[in-house]
Amino acid sequence: MKIFCQNSDVEKDMQDLVNLFYDEEDCPFSVEHFSSLDENKLTSKIIIDGKEDVEEFVLDEKNELLRKSLAKRHFKNHLYDVLSKISGKTLPWGSLTGVRPAKFARDLVERGEIKPHLIPEVLVRDYHVSNEKAKLVVQVLQNQKCIIKNDKLVDLFLNIPICPTRCNYCSFISNELSKVHDKLETYLDCLLKELEAVKKVITDRAYIVRNIYIGGGTPTVLSAQQLDRLLGEINFPVDEFTVECGRPDTITREKLEVLKKHSVTRISINPQTFCEATLKRIGRKCTNKQVFDAYMLAMEYGFVVNMDIIAGLDGERLGVFKRTISTLLELYPENITVHTLSIKNAAQLTEAEEKTKLDVPKMVDYAQKTLMQNGYKPYYIYRQKHQLGGLENVGFMRDDNVCIFNIDSMEDTASVIALGAGAISKRVFNLENRIERQPNCKFIEDYIARIDEMIEKKVNFFS
Repeated sequence: MKIFCQNSDVEKDMQDLVNLFYDEEDCPFSVEHFSSLDENKLTSKIIIDGKEDVEEFVLDEKNELLRKSLAKRHFKNHLYDVLSKISGKTLPWGSLTGVRPAKFARDLVERGEIKPHLIPEVLVRDYHVSNEKAKLVVQVLQNQKCIIKNDKLVDLFLNIPICPTRCNYCSFISNELSKVHDKLETYLDCLLKELEAVKKVITDRAYIVRNIYIGGGTPTVLSAQQLDRLLGEINFPVDEFTVECGRPDTITREKLEVLKKHSVTRISINPQTFCEATLKRIGRKCTNKQVFDAYMLAMEYGFVVNMDIIAGLDGERLGVFKRTISTLLELYPENITVHTLSIKNAAQLTEAEEKTKLDVPKMVDYAQKTLMQNGYKPYYIYRQKHQLGGLENVGFMRDDNVCIFNIDSMEDTASVIALGAGAISKRVFNLENRIERQPNCKFIEDYIARIDEMIEKKVNFFS
């Protein structure tokens, strides 16, 4: 496949769109750029198997940002139309690529391209988004009332990229505890050293910490004593303080008491599925009883609880997934996040996994409708590469228990000071409509070896 267009910054979007229709190795392609004598006339040409498809588009917009947006939309829609016609497939999110559909819609409004009430119509008409997904975006936006755009407000994120074992579907950079156990204390030393430097920056620059989030990995792989040592150094008065407990086999009463002592308000306990046969297949060494016991403990201490589940896990069909949803509703946590499985190489799916893949859109549709019928509201949404069916992840809340940090992160509305291996800080300049990012080293060993460098970069980035 060859794609010819006048924009030099659409290649990544084109690649992402092609990947939603085909596996990368099945459809190699190249993008070639050319200039036009008429700057108000765009031309794109797509050649597949010797067949040529050409489309022209008049661009009479004067605003440069809008010109770029309209040009990109034209090129992507042309490619989508061609691929959809050849493959006979339509995608739930149409020609939209990228991870933040709600942010995309909000940006259209804030740039003056559309009026808020026209969001669903425009997504369907101009981007081939399905009616269901367009409505979902509107619902998410309506439930994001906590957004505050203030460059002095920041969120604090600390990363513990370690888990008891590695699940076979995991795409995060996370280490098995047994492989890094001897480095754990040193890693904690470095994390606290980085935290100390960040606290000074926050004071010197008069930042206000709005939310704290400790993620991973599974932060509760740390012992109660280690958690106490870490949390004891975090002394910002915030309304929302989340710690991902994730794996129920890491949760103990002693650890929850430490979290409560240090004013943690919200935790995650993630079953992923309530089918124990699936848990064994995916390498997740915990039981339903451990999930229930951990949840009951969390209820004793009054934590807001999030529970993650995944549609499309190895060998699961719709009936099994429905039972997971039913069990979740019996537990009735404040937050539920429904993920769609992301898989790197769809060409290597087993026969059982192929059957699961066919059920995934039904799973996601069932989860969203059933949760909303039972009082849950969607409040944030994001997409990942290689998600089955080109679908999405959606966070649901009941009784207005949103996770503000999740909204801030997904909508790029607040800066994030991120500490630890693999953490990526983000600085949002709202008045300038600009975002900059600063990554730490990905791996624990490198982070430990280069901690002084990480601190220097962090201090400069937020100064």
